[in-house]
Amino acid sequence: MTISRRALLAAGAGAGLLTACGSNTGRGDDAGAGPKLSQWYHQYGEAGTEQAVERYAAAYKRANVSVQWRPGNYDQQTAAALLTGSGPDVFEGGPTLDQIQGDQVVDLTDLVEGVRHDFNPAVLTTKTYDGKIWGVPQVIDMQLLYYRKSLLNDAGVEPPDTLDALVDAAGKLTTRKTKGLFLGNDGGAGVLGGTPLYAAGLQLVTDDGKVGFDDPAAARALGKLHRLYAAESLLLGAPADWSDPSAFLQGLTAMQWSGLWALPQVQKELGDDFGVLPFPRDGSDGVPSVPVGAYGAAVSARSRHQSTAKDFVKWLWVERTDYQEDFALSYGFHIPARISLAKKAGKLKTGAAAEAVRFATEHGYAQPLLWTPAAQTAYQDALSRIIKNGADPESELRTVVRKASAELERVKRKP
Repeated sequence: MTISRRALLAAGAGAGLLTACGSNTGRGDDAGAGPKLSQWYHQYGEAGTEQAVERYAAAYKRANVSVQWRPGNYDQQTAAALLTGSGPDVFEGGPTLDQIQGDQVVDLTDLVEGVRHDFNPAVLTTKTYDGKIWGVPQVIDMQLLYYRKSLLNDAGVEPPDTLDALVDAAGKLTTRKTKGLFLGNDGGAGVLGGTPLYAAGLQLVTDDGKVGFDDPAAARALGKLHRLYAAESLLLGAPADWSDPSAFLQGLTAMQWSGLWALPQVQKELGDDFGVLPFPRDGSDGVPSVPVGAYGAAVSARSRHQSTAKDFVKWLWVERTDYQEDFALSYGFHIPARISLAKKAGKLKTGAAAEAVRFATEHGYAQPLLWTPAAQTAYQDALSRIIKNGADPESELRTVVRKASAELERVKRKP
């Protein structure tokens, strides 16, 4: 099974084995002088990505870099390998809070000296802990709202810029053949995550490490998602879920929440008959909201060649901007992690792509490093009950606040 970069914004990790899986597809032993470095990637779904990273590795002359292409549950494989002496020197990952707190990865702050400001701040924040940077962002994926211009024009509907307007628009756009909005086959609980909270001007975790949605505005925003469900304005049971734009392209829905990766296909089939939006703001303190995510290049603390491994990461993900742009835009459709690259990349300069870059830069948020899987599960379960069952948002959120607060206290107590 292959995994595309959209997995950055999808939930969960399944089971996997550390045993010899993956392929050693880098340079051979006779490739040149210097230390031998092992570099791990998860198995991307986009054609050509594996060959590209092999080419990057081969171009580095100060070490013999061997690329490991890892199928299966990459995150679990990596977590286990970092506890042994047989893991990678360089790997792509969060890195996770456990890996940072467990001294399994190396501080990379010095690698971005002088260019730190050029990395998208939302994704760089998730690589930062205790004031230090533990991973260099590689590429950005994002989610956004697609809408069909002609259908909105025919219905006399303006592109929605508030959550109330989105609810109203979805109702007006719903006909016998077309639903107004598609947020996924579960009504949006799985994909939206904290997006409605950020749209209400809140956060999952505040900058000082506390729950950021213990506020009436959270219940107000989430309650509006149930209005969409109860009014039967949402498409449910589509042949493919939210990450695939087919429901939008087939006219099953006038608006769809999906990913940037869908944009080339949408543009190819619809031409100029579509637009893109961030998730609309809610309330007077609300702001447009765009979830973003990025793998980071990290260095294992067990590497016998830490200095060389750090030098390689700096060379590839800080200095070689040509490779960074190639990795983002030649194999699938993604945004470079560097703001300057995103602004000048030819494929991102005009139209909906340029709008998406602006959204990611101005309105992007990433899931906080301190937001644990247990907190995420509690929140997502509550969101599902609110959307589908009409459960009381205030009551549901009180329970989530208690769980998330306990989780935050737990991770803060770790050494």
